[in-house]
Amino acid sequence: MKGKKYKWIIWTLVILAAGAGIWIWKFKEKEQPVVLETERPHYGSIATSVTATGTVQPVDTVSVGTQVSGTISKVYVDFNDKVKKGQLIAEIDKTILQAQRDQISASLRQARANLDFQKSNYNRQKQLLDVGAISRAEYETAMNQFNVAQDNVNGIAAQLKAAQQNLYYANIYSPIDGTVLTRNVSVGQTVAASLNTPTLFVIAKDLTKMQVQAAVDEADIGNVKNGQRVTFTVDAFPDNVFEGRVNEVRLRPSVSSNVVTYSTIIDAPNADMKLKPGMTANITVFTQEIQNAMLVSAKATRFRPDSGLYKQYTIEGGAAGRGQRKGGMRIASAAPNDNTGASPDKRRDSLQNSGLAKTAMVWVKKDSTLARRRIQIGLTDDTYVQVLSGLSVDDVVVAGVHQDQRASQASSGQPRSPFMPQRRGSGNRSGGGRSS
Repeated sequence: MKGKKYKWIIWTLVILAAGAGIWIWKFKEKEQPVVLETERPHYGSIATSVTATGTVQPVDTVSVGTQVSGTISKVYVDFNDKVKKGQLIAEIDKTILQAQRDQISASLRQARANLDFQKSNYNRQKQLLDVGAISRAEYETAMNQFNVAQDNVNGIAAQLKAAQQNLYYANIYSPIDGTVLTRNVSVGQTVAASLNTPTLFVIAKDLTKMQVQAAVDEADIGNVKNGQRVTFTVDAFPDNVFEGRVNEVRLRPSVSSNVVTYSTIIDAPNADMKLKPGMTANITVFTQEIQNAMLVSAKATRFRPDSGLYKQYTIEGGAAGRGQRKGGMRIASAAPNDNTGASPDKRRDSLQNSGLAKTAMVWVKKDSTLARRRIQIGLTDDTYVQVLSGLSVDDVVVAGVHQDQRASQASSGQPRSPFMPQRRGSGNRSGGGRSS
């Protein structure tokens, strides 16, 4: 009995071992091949930029007001009307102003009549004084009355001139050629110009030349300069990209919620009249631009080979290099390579003079070898990096590593081993209960 019992135990162990071997042979997840993401350096444009928001507005606007008070009697223009310089656009009721002018005119006529009388009396008194018929005191009295009458005429004449000017001011004329943006008055409305000048109309000089007043953050304003290229979009035309140039960076700061911004004026042509005053613009200011620069992706400068590559590639110049072995694979050491003809000293001096002397490390693939390459870099926009020296367009640069998708999908579709227990709750559910 004991022998038969041991025999069953041995057969059970053999069956379990055979099943485990079959599962390992058939169901074991196959090693996925390592695939490198590679690229070649190419020529293109690269730029750094600053983003901000602003408001579209006309380059030159004039607020038309009035210097006299009264009731608006006539309005000749409306919103969006084209006006010419000197065109009559509104009138203020002139009844009171004309009455004041007529009253002053009558006073002036009286003063002139009195001046004529005093002049005649003065001449007569002078003749009498010459023959000794009157005293000198009587002569001086006549002379004083004549001078007072003359000054009175001059004063009333000035009042009449002011009254006539006020009557002229009752006619509102356009000061420029342009377009009426705002009309703040209607016929019958009373305007009072006693304390400040009321604004009746706002006229834009030329809507084909617009400007954007952008609020640039203090962290970015140091890179913004006059003449830099600007692109912006507006919500009304999201597919259109408008061009402009930085015209002015105003030194007056604006503080809102502890955020300091500076007003930046951007000139924007508007020949097609798509830009309307008051539109919100999403602005990109290109602070630095380089055309026809050799570029490589920024992630290539961050790539570093790991132990998964040692079985497929020979790593030259790695951190574990200098002829040592790592993971059973030989890693040869090599000095950083450079494909430029200039000497390192000349190259370094030119880069330092230009202020762009920065270096980075990339890995170049050649057959089954990965070689470390030190390069000089310039401008970067976090997506691409400008290569100043160290690479050519024939080099194959490693940008990253990814697993073979087909191998990954095949491994994910393999059946589960019957000897492996399933997690609770992973089976089918019915009626909210857990299947047994």
